[in-house]
Amino acid sequence: MKIGFIGCGNMGSAMIGGILKKGIFEKNEIIVSNLTEEGSRRSKEKLGVVTTLDNCEVVKNAKIVILAVKPQFYEEVIGEIKEYLTTEHMIVGIAPGKTLAWLEEKCGQPLKVVRLMPNTPAQVGEGMTGACANERVTKEDMEQILAITNSFGRTEVVPERLLDAVGAVSGCSPAYVFMFIEAMADAAVAQGMPRKQAYQFAAQSVLGSAKMVLETGMHPGELKDMVCSPAGTTIEGVRILEKNGFRSAVFEALQGAADKGKRM
Repeated sequence: MKIGFIGCGNMGSAMIGGILKKGIFEKNEIIVSNLTEEGSRRSKEKLGVVTTLDNCEVVKNAKIVILAVKPQFYEEVIGEIKEYLTTEHMIVGIAPGKTLAWLEEKCGQPLKVVRLMPNTPAQVGEGMTGACANERVTKEDMEQILAITNSFGRTEVVPERLLDAVGAVSGCSPAYVFMFIEAMADAAVAQGMPRKQAYQFAAQSVLGSAKMVLETGMHPGELKDMVCSPAGTTIEGVRILEKNGFRSAVFEALQGAADKGKRM
């Protein structure tokens, strides 16, 4: 096997799905460890990859090892696998707060270490990932990592000091966007629109708006102004959002998420 995942929840599954779709690795080149027999069965049925219940088997059989477990389990998992790690391994963490230095220290030896901050839209091939690496990771190594992350969306290489900001603006923000879509749909339902149709209108509007930002290169404020006709309905809605602290609430939410990530 060429790549291994310790843990295979929503994020791990999304990453593997992208890898397989783009043909980065074949199914028989990916090994996944699960905590339970049920989880192992789901991974096998859904993804068709090699599965195991033994985290150490992942390390023994793959040189790229992605730690796709919750942050609180990182130290326990690394303690379990560290005796099987060699300088040929590349450890990839996807958890907030677990720095390159922390990962290398817990592994107990000089290793190639990468940190990724992906997000759940990777499940539909539209993820946004921040990436950084220590000095032992070569240009060729990083190209391979970027091929993996680009298989399920877009990637930006950033300094590690910005990874908490990445976690807030892309890792956490899908939850806030889902809340926004739900709120818009609720308002449409209140105006008499069927709920399923309301979600279609709200979600497609968010998708299209995001695509305009990415594809036109225009400032979001400029795009907003294009929708706001003088004395029109949109500017009235903008006035009410501003009155109720819309921007400030978003700012504070992302700031709080970033600060929490630094403490994990």
